[in-house]
Amino acid sequence: MRKAELSRETAETKIRLSLDLDGSGTCEIETGCGFLDHMLVLFARHGRFDLTVHCEGDMDVDAHHTTEDIAIVLGRAFDEALGDRRGIVRYGSMVLPMDEALVLAAVDISGRAALGYALEIPTEKVGTFDTELVREFMLGFVRALGCSVHLRQFAGENSHHIIEAAFKGLARALHEAVSIDPIYRDEIPSTKGTIV
Repeated sequence: MRKAELSRETAETKIRLSLDLDGSGTCEIETGCGFLDHMLVLFARHGRFDLTVHCEGDMDVDAHHTTEDIAIVLGRAFDEALGDRRGIVRYGSMVLPMDEALVLAAVDISGRAALGYALEIPTEKVGTFDTELVREFMLGFVRALGCSVHLRQFAGENSHHIIEAAFKGLARALHEAVSIDPIYRDEIPSTKGTIV
């Protein structure tokens, strides 16, 4: 059972999160930030991850701590649910169109944190959400999981569409990367013999 249930509480956020890597995409998301809720719902559905996120954050300040801390807990949940990484495909990628936007998402669950971020989001906000927080989310996630994520934008003019393509693409790439490869079911996908 590739599942995790985590809690994290700081002076800025209180988060409860559960994750099932082998789910159907059902989700219950309450972050206090409508746009982030929307992105996490898309992430769960397109990755087919069952995901529950409840966050009480200092939204009176802004969405920074909420966004970053949820990403950290989500990355840790993936880390826990994957265990020793035995049998996983490890790599995944997706070129995802969202109307006029086109974004590549590529993932390597390598044990090493790296983010290649090449999104050019034209506005500073989508609704009340600061678009610079997309990068903060991705950084928090890759550091907590220990993976490489590359996001590269080939086209796009609408900020909402670009960000949505990035989250959907990441979800699809992760779905592929965490899938069990039946040929290598009992092997660690590394010549080192370990990933974690």
